[in-house]
Amino acid sequence: MKDLTQYIRDIRDFPKPGIVFKDITPLLADAEAFRDTVSRLAEGYRGRIDVVLGIESRGFIVGAAVAYALGTGLALVRKPGKLPYRTHAAHYELEYGRDTLEIHHDAIHAGQRVLLVDDLLATGGTAAAAAELIGRCGGTITAFSFIIELGFLGGRTRIGTHEVRSLIRYDRE
Repeated sequence: MKDLTQYIRDIRDFPKPGIVFKDITPLLADAEAFRDTVSRLAEGYRGRIDVVLGIESRGFIVGAAVAYALGTGLALVRKPGKLPYRTHAAHYELEYGRDTLEIHHDAIHAGQRVLLVDDLLATGGTAAAAAELIGRCGGTITAFSFIIELGFLGGRTRIGTHEVRSLIRYDRE
């Protein structure tokens, strides 16, 4: 198992001053590190989920790979106006502003067990909004699986008592 922290690059003051962006592109570029990441994010979920949900945009990359590894379909959550069919919307606060997410109303079917996959858990606003959208579609969250968790921002408190897996956790800035 690789130490994935060596593949995470800090970009200061992006996208706004005071934010330290955790860039996963070096991890994605390294075949062995990316394979290890996908395997670890998917571990233990085969047969426990029906669909993986990926959040725009890095969550699409990782979520698609996890869905492939698990043999499931992939549902997408996107920014407003990017999905061509009827959607549900959820508004949320993030560490540097306010935003909205959307999902096709039929992306997840009633009773489907969902693994939500994303690159980063920060304040939990994005994950909580995606969880709200899963519920609006009638799905059930099995777990959340993240590459990185910024524990010092307390995001887990926003997503309830669901199972959460984070491969890398930072407990201070």
